[in-house]
Amino acid sequence: MKNIILLSIFSLFIIACNQKTKKEYKYENDTEEVTDSETVKSKIPTTAEAIANANGFENWDKVKEIKFTFNVDRDSSHYERTWSWKPKKSEVTLTTAEDTISYKRTSIDSTSLKADQGFINDKYWLLAPFNLVWDQDSFTSEHQVKAVAPISNKEMQKFTIVYNNEGGYTPGDAYDFYFEGDFKIKEWVFREKNKKEPSLITSWEDYENFNGIKIAKTHKRNEGNWKLHFTNIEVITE
Repeated sequence: MKNIILLSIFSLFIIACNQKTKKEYKYENDTEEVTDSETVKSKIPTTAEAIANANGFENWDKVKEIKFTFNVDRDSSHYERTWSWKPKKSEVTLTTAEDTISYKRTSIDSTSLKADQGFINDKYWLLAPFNLVWDQDSFTSEHQVKAVAPISNKEMQKFTIVYNNEGGYTPGDAYDFYFEGDFKIKEWVFREKNKKEPSLITSWEDYENFNGIKIAKTHKRNEGNWKLHFTNIEVITE
């Protein structure tokens, strides 16, 4: 599963607290604890897992269907498309002002390829914290405990991922996630092909809980009158 932010964004329109993180928030892999003179090996979350868990990843297995409308507003222009996704059945339906397309992600063909590219982009914006777990074999990562967030200029933690150069729709892209002690993303940077200069910087705000799945509904760019936001969100669980 890969991001495709530039495909969508540029085709559309171009398209906690200061650092007070306690030691328990610095997640590694396995660790050893001594309890009652016995050494107990326990698994604690990685940084990627901690970010996903902060957004309700433990509830994802209960999700039967998720519906949402992806919107981008820039100055006086507006673009939107609506999705229905049944993850357990791998079924996706795209609805726009011009058309409705339904397909299975297990059998993408030439007629559904463009729709799937849009779906991967829009789903990534919606559920990027979960993609950190779903895609964990597809990227390398680095966790900085102290870094300056690009929009607020606040000191936060920074988690950088760089996707592999093969696979997905846009291989080699990179993301910098900025978050505080609650591990909920506050800002992020997208860097096409892992370039040093940012391709896009936005906020992550207006979080809401949908049947245990926590979603940032609004993303504002660091400059200009631009907003990406989600409406008509519905999470149907079993």
